[in-house]
Amino acid sequence: MFDASTYRSRRRTLIDQECPQSGVVLLLGNQRSPRNYPDNSHPFRQDSTFLYYFGLDRPDLYGLIDLDAGTSTLYGEDGSLEDAIWSGEQPSLRDEAAAAGIESVAPVSELEEVLTTARSDERALHFLSPYRAEHRLRLESLLGIRTEQLDASVSEPLIRAVVRQRSVKTEAEIDQIETAVERTVRLHEYAQRYATPGTPEREILAGMTRLVAAAESAFSFTPTCSVRGEVLHNHSYPNTLAEGDLLLVDAGATSPLHYAGDITRVIPVGGAFSARQRAVYEAVLAAQSAAIEALAPGVPFKEIHLLAARTLTEHLIEIGLMRGDPEAAVDAGAHALFFPHGLGHMMGLDVHDMESLGENYVGYADDQTRSEQFGLHTLRLARPLQPGFVATVEPGCYFIPPLVERWRDERRHASFINYDRVEDFLGLGGVRLEDDVLITKDGARVLGPALPKSPAQVEARAGSAVGA
Repeated sequence: MFDASTYRSRRRTLIDQECPQSGVVLLLGNQRSPRNYPDNSHPFRQDSTFLYYFGLDRPDLYGLIDLDAGTSTLYGEDGSLEDAIWSGEQPSLRDEAAAAGIESVAPVSELEEVLTTARSDERALHFLSPYRAEHRLRLESLLGIRTEQLDASVSEPLIRAVVRQRSVKTEAEIDQIETAVERTVRLHEYAQRYATPGTPEREILAGMTRLVAAAESAFSFTPTCSVRGEVLHNHSYPNTLAEGDLLLVDAGATSPLHYAGDITRVIPVGGAFSARQRAVYEAVLAAQSAAIEALAPGVPFKEIHLLAARTLTEHLIEIGLMRGDPEAAVDAGAHALFFPHGLGHMMGLDVHDMESLGENYVGYADDQTRSEQFGLHTLRLARPLQPGFVATVEPGCYFIPPLVERWRDERRHASFINYDRVEDFLGLGGVRLEDDVLITKDGARVLGPALPKSPAQVEARAGSAVGA
């Protein structure tokens, strides 16, 4: 945990500066999530907003912040003797609360009465979007709001207050993210060194999993580790690496306090890019470099996305995959055949930070609307950047057979896309390069230790563990 003063200050900021000064805020801690029966659960992960304000990483807790009285109360139960037998003796709830700067502790049985009184007094009840089914059931029981009506009852003022506060990272949070990114770099270094012909994808994943466990860390999301890099979120690992493949690894580790890292690299199996692979790789690298160079406070991230798209398109025209005017092609959305996702997202306690609160609240300013254009509609972050934001920058270029087939049959953007040339690249897979970047007062800084990206450096590292 951070120092108790950190959590006390976060709650005080929410009360004094961010949230409407009326009513009570109810924050749900997570419960254990059973795999297939109650005593066989997935590894516990606390709700990130609860962690942010209350800091306690154990199940079955509730936090209540009284905006009018300026007080915070933790609701939970001390462990029983049976809990101690099965899970070990734990600190008392009051001791844990003190570590988070919370003076008021009460059993869960009292929470419903407190909320009932607040409702009868017609006080505003603020709660966040429920993203688990059990959240809905618990809120229905505590607040008397039917599950189908909960979404309409979510507190938009609270969502906006939490987003404003959590978006700007403190130095202590940045240190945590740096640790997560450092651990993430180690995963990618391992994958680069051991990506050799004849190695199964699952063995690369197993090695990364060992590193995560040895660091007392966890994956911040389910990794992609696949020669089928054109599948954007590929979470299966059935293939064996072969000479000439491109292995795309998208993986991240967490810090001790659950902050996330998220990096993507591509490795030429066998140690050398083919001419086509290298051309595509250099196109993506140029797009990422241009985007990172342009990051600065006040610049809308949507503009950075479009800059990356234009840069990629310019290179694809040189390769012969596209033609015409790059800016016109991007305005029309033709580049999205190759780059069908957004350039990046906010990152912090969640790898897609605060996404459970709603992407539009997190990633878009009030005067921005999400585009309906294919590719651009998946841009998670568009708003003007501020110092203290941490975001990913991850352009890509993919050759997705069903998408190519659909667009070619429809002759979509035929004036900009050379479909005959695209056919020559089917089977290449996909290339994505991703780094985690802090927005500073005068620009941006890539976080973590350097993980080389030049084609020559990547080739030199690919499979370097062999014979070492």
